Amino acid sequence: MSTITIREVQNKDDLRTFIYLSEKLHQHRNNWVPPLYIDEQVFFDKQKNPAYQVADTILFLAFQNNKPVGKIMGIIHHEYNQMKFCRQARFFHFDCIDNNEVAKALLGSIENWAKSQGMQTLIGPFGFSEKDPQGFQIEGFEYLPVIATATNPPYLPVLLEKEGFQKLTDCIVYKIAIPDPIPAFYERIYERAMRNPHIRLLTFKNKSALKPYVVPIFRLVNETYKDLMGFVPLNEAEMAKIAKAYLPILDPEFVKIIVDAQHNPIAFVVGLPDMSRGIKRAKGRLFPLGFLHLLWDARQTKQLDLLLGAVKESYRGKGLTTILGVSMLKSAQKRHLDYIDTHLILENNLPMRGEAEKLKGEIYKRYRVFEKEL
Repeated sequence: MSTITIREVQNKDDLRTFIYLSEKLHQHRNNWVPPLYIDEQVFFDKQKNPAYQVADTILFLAFQNNKPVGKIMGIIHHEYNQMKFCRQARFFHFDCIDNNEVAKALLGSIENWAKSQGMQTLIGPFGFSEKDPQGFQIEGFEYLPVIATATNPPYLPVLLEKEGFQKLTDCIVYKIAIPDPIPAFYERIYERAMRNPHIRLLTFKNKSALKPYVVPIFRLVNETYKDLMGFVPLNEAEMAKIAKAYLPILDPEFVKIIVDAQHNPIAFVVGLPDMSRGIKRAKGRLFPLGFLHLLWDARQTKQLDLLLGAVKESYRGKGLTTILGVSMLKSAQKRHLDYIDTHLILENNLPMRGEAEKLKGEIYKRYRVFEKEL
């Protein structure tokens, strides 16, 4: 009879096992895409990731006959709990073999830890913020995951449900065929909105021109994302960390920013040519030559992945979303791209869903965040 043991991660060797375990479990699954391990190293480094300053965490590994077969992270985000007047714990990086007992042992360890800290609910998969991959994929497994989304096997959500976890919310992803030509009604709104003398659309040819705007657009994110599930305002250190992580892979042509008369960002959208196949071929490792796979895939792909976007509340309903959308579509046409992946949209975010459906977008992936009362 096999023996399952749970061990807390205590040292660098344990942490390495934790980070690379999913690769050992899933590397032969056709639609599994590894993370960029250089980002994973930063995520788990308490000296480099400022989120640890406002959260308590714990990591567990599961072993079966002395072989690692599962992992899970627990998070108590004190800043978020204080903002929302709740006692919520989160689980993240949950992964294991398809085994009820292993899942039960891992989840039970986080539940016991959370209860010992006075928490009342446990949600997940959910990281430090909504910018970490959230939820487990439950539909659309025939498509490759894109960067910053979950890449779980279908059995993991089932294991959660067997342990009493229920749906908290779903996030959906639309696939939009890039139209050619751009619909006439979009062009009319675009032309009218662009005549506003108090705004200006910025486009970029290189990363040097883009770099000064990265932190200002994250300040806009703080302002506009405040009501989203799990959102905690970014401090300047977190803005700098995210900027450092993503600026090297951003394609300036797919960053669109609208500024007001004082040159302050009031709306933006960021996209990225899909790199999923390149990341998979590179096995998540950028060096020594893995980054070449990413560059090649970005040039060969027919898909544009949207990553982030926002419009300042006082400027909504003035056509800024259409300005950004038409500008992005024109760039996608220029690069001969065929499809857009909208990234995750909360199922109750009807304005964003409406924008996707105006362009005849179809839901092709679904992700679920679960919860359980403790």
